[in-house]
Amino acid sequence: MTESADVELRLPADGAYASVLRTTTAALAARIDFTIEDIEDLRMAIAEATAMVLEVADDRSDLVSSFALRPGQMTVAVSVGAQSPAEPDYDSFAWQVLTTLSTSAKVEATDGRFTVSMTMTSTATAPTGPAAPEADA
Repeated sequence: MTESADVELRLPADGAYASVLRTTTAALAARIDFTIEDIEDLRMAIAEATAMVLEVADDRSDLVSSFALRPGQMTVAVSVGAQSPAEPDYDSFAWQVLTTLSTSAKVEATDGRFTVSMTMTSTATAPTGPAAPEADA
């Protein structure tokens, strides 16, 4: 894989397409060597982010997902057209899951778009295998 890649996916803002987004997210995470556990965490987090934005989507809006891929790290922004979204419920189950599973998360409502963004860092980026022998001092 190159040092970085950016991907954008546009779907109808309908819960029937949520599985397409989860599957695409998992495939992209596998491409940047996320572990199976990391991929499952990411799938759950993207499901919650999708649920949050679909709640406030305007009729006939698109669900737009942008992915910034770096070795061992993915940033995803999921957004919909929303002229007057309600303030997000930061005590909700969806927000708690999202912030627990992601490295960082935020919500923005600007220019008629409601966006939930998150960054996840893979646990696979940590060194693995036996430790190098220590030199005697």
